[in-house]
Amino acid sequence: MKRRTFARAALLLPLAGRAFAQAPAWPQRPVKFILSQPAGSGPDILARFVGDQLAKVWNQPVVIDNKPGGQNVIGAQAAARSAADGYTFYYATTAAMVTNAYTFKSLPYDPARDFAPVRLVGRSPFVIAAGASFPAKDLAEVIARAKAQPGAITIATEGPKTFSGMLADSVAGMAGVKFNHVPYTKAPDALQDVIGGRVQLVCLPDAALAAYLKSGQVRALAISTAQRHSEQPNVPTLAETFPGFEYTGWNGLFAPAGTPPEVIARVNRDLEAVLKQPDVAQRLLTLGSLAEPRMSVAEFDGFMRGERERWAKVVKTVGIQAE
Repeated sequence: MKRRTFARAALLLPLAGRAFAQAPAWPQRPVKFILSQPAGSGPDILARFVGDQLAKVWNQPVVIDNKPGGQNVIGAQAAARSAADGYTFYYATTAAMVTNAYTFKSLPYDPARDFAPVRLVGRSPFVIAAGASFPAKDLAEVIARAKAQPGAITIATEGPKTFSGMLADSVAGMAGVKFNHVPYTKAPDALQDVIGGRVQLVCLPDAALAAYLKSGQVRALAISTAQRHSEQPNVPTLAETFPGFEYTGWNGLFAPAGTPPEVIARVNRDLEAVLKQPDVAQRLLTLGSLAEPRMSVAEFDGFMRGERERWAKVVKTVGIQAE
Protein backbone atom coordinates (compact mmCIF):
# COMPACT_ATOMS: atom_id res chain seq x y z
CA MET A 1 0.00 0.00 0.00
CA LYS A 2 2.78 2.39 0.94
CA ARG A 3 4.65 1.52 -2.28
CA ARG A 4 1.54 2.27 -4.40
CA THR A 5 1.03 5.63 -2.61
CA PHE A 6 4.68 6.59 -3.15
CA ALA A 7 4.53 5.58 -6.81
CA ARG A 8 1.36 7.61 -7.32
CA ALA A 9 3.00 10.67 -5.72
CA ALA A 10 6.08 10.22 -7.88
CA LEU A 11 3.90 10.27 -10.98
CA LEU A 12 2.19 13.49 -9.83
CA LEU A 13 5.39 15.45 -9.15
CA PRO A 14 6.27 16.10 -12.82
CA LEU A 15 2.68 17.21 -13.43
CA ALA A 16 2.85 19.67 -10.53
CA GLY A 17 6.14 21.00 -11.83
CA ARG A 18 4.68 21.54 -15.29
CA ALA A 19 1.59 23.27 -13.81
CA PHE A 20 3.82 25.64 -11.83
CA ALA A 21 6.00 26.34 -14.86
CA GLN A 22 2.91 27.06 -16.97
CA ALA A 23 1.37 29.47 -14.43
CA PRO A 24 1.10 32.92 -16.01
CA ALA A 25 3.76 35.36 -14.92
CA TRP A 26 2.61 38.33 -12.85
CA PRO A 27 1.43 40.88 -13.92
CA GLN A 28 -0.86 39.93 -16.76
CA ARG A 29 -2.96 43.11 -16.62
CA PRO A 30 -2.79 46.71 -15.29
CA VAL A 31 -1.90 47.22 -11.63
CA LYS A 32 -3.82 49.74 -9.54
CA PHE A 33 -2.52 52.03 -6.79
CA ILE A 34 -5.26 53.46 -4.55
CA LEU A 35 -4.50 56.81 -2.92
CA SER A 36 -6.39 58.62 -0.16
CA GLN A 37 -5.32 62.01 -1.54
CA PRO A 38 -6.60 64.02 -4.50
CA ALA A 39 -4.86 64.46 -7.82
CA GLY A 40 -2.13 67.10 -7.61
CA SER A 41 -1.33 66.45 -3.95
CA GLY A 42 2.19 65.56 -2.81
CA PRO A 43 1.52 61.80 -2.43
CA ASP A 44 -0.28 61.77 -5.79
CA ILE A 45 2.69 63.35 -7.57
CA LEU A 46 5.06 60.82 -6.00
CA ALA A 47 2.80 57.84 -6.65
CA ARG A 48 2.40 58.71 -10.33
CA PHE A 49 6.14 59.00 -10.79
CA VAL A 50 6.87 55.72 -8.98
CA GLY A 51 4.03 54.03 -10.85
CA ASP A 52 5.44 55.15 -14.20
CA GLN A 53 8.83 53.65 -13.32
CA LEU A 54 7.31 50.32 -12.27
CA ALA A 55 5.15 50.23 -15.41
CA LYS A 56 8.34 50.17 -17.47
CA VAL A 57 9.57 47.15 -15.52
CA TRP A 58 6.26 45.26 -15.62
CA ASN A 59 5.24 46.18 -19.19
CA GLN A 60 1.83 46.92 -17.75
CA PRO A 61 0.20 50.27 -16.87
CA VAL A 62 0.03 51.36 -13.24
CA VAL A 63 -3.30 53.12 -12.74
CA ILE A 64 -3.64 55.70 -9.97
CA ASP A 65 -7.08 55.63 -8.32
CA ASN A 66 -7.63 58.75 -6.19
CA LYS A 67 -10.15 58.32 -3.37
CA PRO A 68 -9.69 61.40 -1.14
CA GLY A 69 -11.71 62.44 1.88
CA GLY A 70 -12.42 61.49 5.45
CA GLN A 71 -8.83 62.06 6.57
CA ASN A 72 -7.66 59.10 4.47
CA VAL A 73 -10.45 56.82 5.67
CA ILE A 74 -12.27 56.56 2.33
CA GLY A 75 -9.20 55.50 0.37
CA ALA A 76 -7.82 53.22 3.07
CA GLN A 77 -11.16 51.44 3.47
CA ALA A 78 -11.46 50.95 -0.29
CA ALA A 79 -7.95 49.50 -0.44
CA ALA A 80 -8.55 47.20 2.54
CA ARG A 81 -11.68 45.81 0.87
CA SER A 82 -10.02 45.27 -2.51
CA ALA A 83 -9.39 41.82 -3.89
CA ALA A 84 -6.14 40.36 -2.57
CA ASP A 85 -5.15 39.17 -6.03
CA GLY A 86 -1.91 41.13 -6.46
CA TYR A 87 -3.40 43.76 -8.75
CA THR A 88 -4.45 46.39 -6.23
CA PHE A 89 -2.12 48.15 -3.79
CA TYR A 90 -2.47 51.03 -1.36
CA TYR A 91 0.02 53.87 -1.79
CA ALA A 92 -0.23 55.15 1.76
CA THR A 93 1.10 57.86 4.03
CA THR A 94 1.88 57.96 7.74
CA ALA A 95 -1.55 59.36 8.60
CA ALA A 96 -3.54 56.53 7.04
CA MET A 97 -1.42 53.70 8.37
CA VAL A 98 -0.31 55.03 11.76
CA THR A 99 -1.72 58.22 13.23
CA ASN A 100 -5.38 57.61 12.33
CA ALA A 101 -5.34 54.71 14.77
CA TYR A 102 -4.71 57.22 17.59
CA THR A 103 -6.91 60.09 16.45
CA PHE A 104 -10.10 58.11 15.69
CA LYS A 105 -12.01 56.22 18.37
CA SER A 106 -12.90 53.67 15.72
CA LEU A 107 -11.88 53.06 12.13
CA PRO A 108 -13.64 51.01 9.44
CA TYR A 109 -10.27 49.43 8.68
CA ASP A 110 -7.41 48.09 10.78
CA PRO A 111 -4.03 49.38 9.53
CA ALA A 112 -2.13 46.43 11.00
CA ARG A 113 -4.58 43.61 10.30
CA ASP A 114 -6.08 44.58 6.93
CA PHE A 115 -2.84 45.27 5.08
CA ALA A 116 0.42 43.51 4.29
CA PRO A 117 3.51 45.76 4.15
CA VAL A 118 5.29 45.76 0.79
CA ARG A 119 7.97 48.45 0.94
CA LEU A 120 8.82 51.93 2.13
CA VAL A 121 9.19 54.27 -0.85
CA GLY A 122 10.58 57.41 0.73
CA ARG A 123 10.56 59.79 3.66
CA SER A 124 8.84 63.12 3.12
CA PRO A 125 9.89 66.23 5.00
CA PHE A 126 7.27 68.82 5.83
CA VAL A 127 7.75 72.54 5.34
CA ILE A 128 6.29 75.51 7.19
CA ALA A 129 5.99 78.34 4.68
CA ALA A 130 4.42 81.77 4.32
CA GLY A 131 2.95 83.75 1.47
CA ALA A 132 5.38 86.08 -0.28
CA SER A 133 3.59 89.13 1.17
CA PHE A 134 3.70 87.93 4.79
CA PRO A 135 6.06 90.30 6.66
CA ALA A 136 7.78 87.76 8.94
CA LYS A 137 11.01 86.62 7.28
CA ASP A 138 11.83 83.62 9.45
CA LEU A 139 10.39 81.33 12.10
CA ALA A 140 11.70 83.47 14.96
CA GLU A 141 9.69 86.45 13.67
CA VAL A 142 6.58 84.26 13.30
CA ILE A 143 6.89 83.13 16.91
CA ALA A 144 7.43 86.71 18.08
CA ARG A 145 4.30 87.84 16.23
CA ALA A 146 2.28 84.93 17.64
CA LYS A 147 3.36 85.89 21.17
CA ALA A 148 2.58 89.57 20.63
CA GLN A 149 -0.83 88.82 19.08
CA PRO A 150 -2.15 85.61 20.65
CA GLY A 151 -4.46 83.71 18.32
CA ALA A 152 -3.81 85.98 15.35
CA ILE A 153 -1.61 83.65 13.27
CA THR A 154 -3.52 81.35 10.92
CA ILE A 155 -1.97 78.24 9.38
CA ALA A 156 -3.30 76.10 6.55
CA THR A 157 -3.04 72.39 7.33
CA GLU A 158 -4.89 69.22 6.45
CA GLY A 159 -6.63 69.48 9.84
CA PRO A 160 -5.57 69.50 13.52
CA LYS A 161 -5.51 65.69 13.73
CA THR A 162 -3.59 65.11 10.52
CA PHE A 163 0.16 64.81 10.14
CA SER A 164 0.57 68.45 9.09
CA GLY A 165 -1.77 69.62 11.83
CA MET A 166 0.12 67.74 14.52
CA LEU A 167 3.39 69.19 13.26
CA ALA A 168 1.97 72.72 13.47
CA ASP A 169 0.74 72.05 17.01
CA SER A 170 4.06 70.51 18.03
CA VAL A 171 5.93 73.61 16.86
CA ALA A 172 3.42 75.93 18.53
CA GLY A 173 3.65 73.96 21.77
CA MET A 174 7.44 74.09 21.83
CA ALA A 175 7.36 77.82 21.08
CA GLY A 176 4.69 78.54 23.70
CA VAL A 177 2.22 79.99 21.18
CA LYS A 178 -1.00 78.96 19.46
CA PHE A 179 -1.74 78.78 15.74
CA ASN A 180 -5.28 78.83 14.40
CA HIS A 181 -5.80 75.92 12.00
CA VAL A 182 -7.57 76.46 8.72
CA PRO A 183 -8.15 72.91 7.44
CA TYR A 184 -8.09 72.03 3.74
CA THR A 185 -8.72 68.78 1.90
CA LYS A 186 -6.76 69.89 -1.17
CA ALA A 187 -3.24 71.33 -1.06
CA PRO A 188 -3.75 73.64 -4.10
CA ASP A 189 -6.72 75.30 -2.37
CA ALA A 190 -4.67 75.90 0.76
CA LEU A 191 -1.80 77.35 -1.22
CA GLN A 192 -4.02 79.70 -3.19
CA ASP A 193 -5.37 81.14 0.06
CA VAL A 194 -1.85 81.55 1.45
CA ILE A 195 -0.67 83.22 -1.76
CA GLY A 196 -3.72 85.50 -1.67
CA GLY A 197 -3.04 86.48 1.94
CA ARG A 198 -6.26 85.02 3.32
CA VAL A 199 -4.19 82.61 5.45
CA GLN A 200 -0.74 83.52 6.72
CA LEU A 201 1.16 80.22 6.99
CA VAL A 202 0.98 76.75 5.50
CA CYS A 203 2.32 73.41 6.72
CA LEU A 204 2.39 70.69 4.06
CA PRO A 205 4.73 68.05 2.61
CA ASP A 206 7.64 69.45 0.67
CA ALA A 207 6.37 67.64 -2.44
CA ALA A 208 3.12 69.62 -2.40
CA LEU A 209 4.97 72.92 -1.96
CA ALA A 210 7.92 72.40 -4.32
CA ALA A 211 6.51 74.17 -7.40
CA TYR A 212 5.19 77.10 -5.37
CA LEU A 213 8.51 77.52 -3.56
CA LYS A 214 10.38 77.46 -6.84
CA SER A 215 8.11 80.12 -8.34
CA GLY A 216 8.49 82.35 -5.26
CA GLN A 217 4.76 82.40 -4.55
CA VAL A 218 5.42 81.03 -1.08
CA ARG A 219 8.53 81.28 1.08
CA ALA A 220 9.88 78.41 3.19
CA LEU A 221 10.51 79.25 6.85
CA ALA A 222 11.57 75.84 8.19
CA ILE A 223 11.85 72.20 7.16
CA SER A 224 11.15 69.25 9.47
CA THR A 225 14.23 67.12 8.76
CA ALA A 226 17.12 66.87 11.24
CA GLN A 227 19.58 68.13 8.60
CA ARG A 228 19.11 70.76 5.91
CA HIS A 229 17.66 69.48 2.66
CA SER A 230 20.09 69.39 -0.26
CA GLU A 231 17.41 70.83 -2.57
CA GLN A 232 16.77 73.74 -0.17
CA PRO A 233 20.09 74.35 1.59
CA ASN A 234 19.12 77.87 2.69
CA VAL A 235 15.99 76.76 4.54
CA PRO A 236 16.65 76.24 8.28
CA THR A 237 15.56 73.05 9.97
CA LEU A 238 13.15 73.08 12.88
CA ALA A 239 15.97 71.43 14.85
CA GLU A 240 17.95 74.66 14.55
CA THR A 241 15.23 76.37 16.62
CA PHE A 242 14.21 73.34 18.69
CA PRO A 243 17.31 71.13 19.16
CA GLY A 244 16.77 67.44 18.58
CA PHE A 245 13.41 67.88 16.88
CA GLU A 246 12.73 65.83 13.74
CA TYR A 247 9.36 65.16 12.17
CA THR A 248 9.17 63.50 8.78
CA GLY A 249 6.38 61.66 7.10
CA TRP A 250 6.77 58.80 4.70
CA ASN A 251 5.00 57.08 1.86
CA GLY A 252 4.91 53.37 1.31
CA LEU A 253 3.22 50.59 -0.58
CA PHE A 254 0.84 48.11 1.07
CA ALA A 255 -1.26 45.24 -0.22
CA PRO A 256 -4.64 43.99 1.00
CA ALA A 257 -4.13 41.23 3.57
CA GLY A 258 -4.01 37.84 1.90
CA THR A 259 -2.18 39.02 -1.22
CA PRO A 260 0.13 36.22 -2.42
CA PRO A 261 3.51 36.60 -0.69
CA GLU A 262 5.36 35.88 -3.93
CA VAL A 263 3.71 38.91 -5.53
CA ILE A 264 4.60 41.07 -2.51
CA ALA A 265 8.21 39.87 -2.70
CA ARG A 266 8.31 40.61 -6.43
CA VAL A 267 6.96 44.14 -6.00
CA ASN A 268 9.44 44.77 -3.16
CA ARG A 269 12.38 43.68 -5.34
CA ASP A 270 11.24 45.64 -8.38
CA LEU A 271 10.59 48.76 -6.35
CA GLU A 272 14.01 48.52 -4.73
CA ALA A 273 15.66 48.20 -8.14
CA VAL A 274 13.80 51.30 -9.35
CA LEU A 275 14.65 53.38 -6.26
CA LYS A 276 18.35 52.53 -6.56
CA GLN A 277 18.55 54.22 -9.95
CA PRO A 278 20.35 57.56 -9.44
CA ASP A 279 18.03 59.47 -11.77
CA VAL A 280 14.96 58.14 -9.99
CA ALA A 281 16.35 58.99 -6.55
CA GLN A 282 17.22 62.49 -7.76
CA ARG A 283 13.78 63.03 -9.22
CA LEU A 284 12.14 61.90 -5.97
CA LEU A 285 14.41 64.29 -4.10
CA THR A 286 13.28 67.11 -6.37
CA LEU A 287 9.68 66.13 -5.65
CA GLY A 288 10.33 66.29 -1.91
CA SER A 289 10.86 62.64 -1.00
CA LEU A 290 14.10 61.01 0.17
CA ALA A 291 14.17 57.60 -1.56
CA GLU A 292 14.70 54.59 0.68
CA PRO A 293 17.52 52.62 -1.01
CA ARG A 294 17.08 49.32 0.82
CA MET A 295 14.25 47.75 2.79
CA SER A 296 13.01 44.17 2.71
CA VAL A 297 9.43 43.17 3.42
CA ALA A 298 10.43 42.00 6.90
CA GLU A 299 12.32 45.24 7.58
CA PHE A 300 9.32 47.29 6.50
CA ASP A 301 7.14 45.27 8.86
CA GLY A 302 9.54 46.10 11.71
CA PHE A 303 9.62 49.75 10.66
CA MET A 304 5.82 49.88 10.89
CA ARG A 305 5.81 48.47 14.41
CA GLY A 306 8.32 51.12 15.46
CA GLU A 307 6.27 53.88 13.84
CA ARG A 308 3.15 52.89 15.75
CA GLU A 309 5.05 53.06 19.03
CA ARG A 310 6.65 56.41 18.16
CA TRP A 311 3.41 58.08 17.10
CA ALA A 312 1.53 56.88 20.13
CA LYS A 313 3.96 59.02 22.14
CA VAL A 314 3.70 62.02 19.77
CA VAL A 315 -0.11 62.04 19.91
CA LYS A 316 0.00 61.90 23.70
CA THR A 317 2.51 64.76 23.86
CA VAL A 318 0.45 66.98 21.54
CA GLY A 319 -2.62 66.18 23.62
CA ILE A 320 -4.89 64.95 20.86
CA GLN A 321 -8.03 63.15 21.96
CA ALA A 322 -9.45 60.40 19.78
CA GLU A 323 -12.89 61.18 18.39
